[in-house]
Amino acid sequence: MSETYNKPLPKIDPVNRGFWENAKAGKLSVQTCKSCGDKHYPASPVCPKCLSSDQEWDAVSGNGTLESWVDFHRAYWDGFKENLPYRVCLVRLAEGPIMVSNLVGNSDNAKMGAAVRVVFDKVTENVTLPKFEMA
Repeated sequence: MSETYNKPLPKIDPVNRGFWENAKAGKLSVQTCKSCGDKHYPASPVCPKCLSSDQEWDAVSGNGTLESWVDFHRAYWDGFKENLPYRVCLVRLAEGPIMVSNLVGNSDNAKMGAAVRVVFDKVTENVTLPKFEMA
């Protein structure tokens, strides 16, 4: 964990709090509707499938497939300058939902459909970011 983290941080609110609490504990999670069983991400106050507000955060495997990625060569925030270039990716979780995250570690062999797994980066005392690496 860095003493000073100078990149944008998520705004933790009542709707997404469960996700960030689970990430801090080293667990990746998605919202699951208790009415219809739909698993979805990002957080929503109601299920996007049936509109029920009866939802919970369920831990998922953290495994997925690489859907796409982009290499950023420009720092749109000063905090990213030291990381250039860095990879932002779309990951389809084994449980279905798609997440936007960072692809970290050696990803020279990245290709669409490649297996990835979650890793956690504790960036502040309260925020742990889920990122993905090649499996």
